[in-house]
Amino acid sequence: MLYTTRKGESFDLVEDFSSPERHVLQKLLLWKELALSVEEFRRKKQEALAKGWGDSGPIPESRNLQVLTQDLEEEVARRVQGEKQGKR
Repeated sequence: MLYTTRKGESFDLVEDFSSPERHVLQKLLLWKELALSVEEFRRKKQEALAKGWGDSGPIPESRNLQVLTQDLEEEVARRVQGEKQGKR
């Protein structure tokens, strides 16, 4: 599966990420839709990185993971802002 950020950087989720990173990304793709704030999304990201894959311990955050999760954070921010504007 390919993922392209809003800035145009593309990643192959199989080739560009380790198995533990893909596990974290699966969680974050879900939290992108559920998080009530960017801060909550960041907290969930840090929890997933600290816990690791199957409680294996911390996962180092690669540059690819940083770039992709920054893009996900921006999506969360846009979604939350849109929801706030829709409630006014």
